[in-house]
Amino acid sequence: MESGGVQGADTGKSTLPSTANQTTAENPWPLRMLSQKLKMHIDRVPPTWVEGQVIELNRRNSTTYLTLRDTDAEASFSLVVWGSVMARLEMPLEPGSRVVAQIKPDLYVKTGRLTMQTRDIRPVGLGDLLVRLERLRRALAAEGLFDPSRKQRLPLLPHRIGLITGRDSDAMKDVIRNASLRWPAVEFEVREVAVQGVNAVAQVMRALAELDARQDVDVIVIARGGGSLEDLLPFSNEDLVRAVAAAATPIVSAIGHEADRPLLDDVADLRASTPTDAAKRIVPEVSEELHRIGQARAMLARRVEQLVHRETERLATLRSRPVMANPAGMVEVRTDDIHRLASRARQAVSSAVHRDTDRIAHLKAQVRALSPQNTLDRGYAVAQLPDGHVLRDAADAPAGTRLRLRLAVGEVAAETLP
Repeated sequence: MESGGVQGADTGKSTLPSTANQTTAENPWPLRMLSQKLKMHIDRVPPTWVEGQVIELNRRNSTTYLTLRDTDAEASFSLVVWGSVMARLEMPLEPGSRVVAQIKPDLYVKTGRLTMQTRDIRPVGLGDLLVRLERLRRALAAEGLFDPSRKQRLPLLPHRIGLITGRDSDAMKDVIRNASLRWPAVEFEVREVAVQGVNAVAQVMRALAELDARQDVDVIVIARGGGSLEDLLPFSNEDLVRAVAAAATPIVSAIGHEADRPLLDDVADLRASTPTDAAKRIVPEVSEELHRIGQARAMLARRVEQLVHRETERLATLRSRPVMANPAGMVEVRTDDIHRLASRARQAVSSAVHRDTDRIAHLKAQVRALSPQNTLDRGYAVAQLPDGHVLRDAADAPAGTRLRLRLAVGEVAAETLP
């Protein structure tokens, strides 16, 4: 019957649509044709290794039916495991086991039921988890996500702290109590989330995004009070690690687990060993700060006192100098110098005047001795030709030449005789 149905579908190729998107209400596919095409498509899917946690396990004769759930999200599949596959396990599987399985989807055409045939299944031990975490740690470190240069400094005194922690957990109480005791004015913006299990990663990332978007949150603390490696796996989730690396607000990791550090410790801006340690490292101790303020004020007062004392001594030293003890003395010394220099200047001028007066008198006597007027005063006369020239040679004044005789006082006219 089934082969006849398929043959019927083949002989109807001329009337039936060749692809699903060509079907219409007027020209639909027979249901068997859809099942056959789905079967062909699913058969081409290669076997796939997946990881998850066994949440249900039922054995029926030689067949085991498992429900495998994703470790970090609400997604699950039902698996069929044949007895030959289960027989290869050294230890029997139990609900809660973490496993990796190689599965191949299979569609039963008659009923349209999709099953996941399990070809191999292996428990994931603690050593496997550690190897996988170390491999992821190295890969993220190679990207620079753990580089100290990219880590942000925590604020000196945060006003509001974002706290991501378990619901009504001791970690939340420890952080709030210890931080409030150290700095009573501190405020908290708390997000209570699942800190283990399938919902942990999604809820922590959502809370981180909300707090990182708030401008009034100065620092974010992700706190949990320790646990087994399996319990802490959400804090090594790659998506969460990258979200913390991309956050603009400083992040403090306070998981409280020393033996196996989750990757969150490496990417956070500050790692605290416990939630209590986180409270001590994100806010200062108010009494210590008041003591430091008192010390600073005392030191400032001493420095000011020392400065005033030093400057007072400087002023006393300056005032003890002669010029400051008797400021007029400098002027008096200069006054005496001025008087002495003025007296010397007057004496020099007086001596120069007397000396030059005598020299002028001597020169005047010399000039008078050589003066023509002096000659005239002794009774001599100067004969001048009509053109004003002095007559020096008698040949220059033939008979009848009119002359002018210049005497000591006045002039007379004369004429040469033949």
